[in-house]
Amino acid sequence: MNLDEAILQLISRQDVPDQAVLQTLLEEAGHAPSQSTLSRRLKKLSVQKVNGRYQRTEPAVVPVPLAPSVTIIEAPPNMLVLKTAPGYAQIFGLALDREEVEGLAGTVAGDDTIFIAVRDPSLLQDVREAVEQLIQRGP
Repeated sequence: MNLDEAILQLISRQDVPDQAVLQTLLEEAGHAPSQSTLSRRLKKLSVQKVNGRYQRTEPAVVPVPLAPSVTIIEAPPNMLVLKTAPGYAQIFGLALDREEVEGLAGTVAGDDTIFIAVRDPSLLQDVREAVEQLIQRGP
């Protein structure tokens, strides 16, 4: 049995109030992790102290918006500018480049802003509609 399995088995079979007790129990089971190794293993296994004893917990899930707020600004004659939530511009820019939108010359994406170049000014509205559809679907 490896160290991770031993930790999980011990905390499931008995109340373990602190790391010193857990370390002693592990040594009795033939494992001798240092305190820092034990701390890292507990973190990796999502083991935390709850109500005075160590238990395995589910990692917190942070919801991520599927379609963050996006603002489209026209910059005639042949540019669109998208303002996104921080961190989303490159995702949207890559999705647009892969979409093969007719009239799209290319994109330049930073952290929260995308410049969209349109080949022909007469296609600006068509490209804008394609961008709006992508926003609705999500990247």
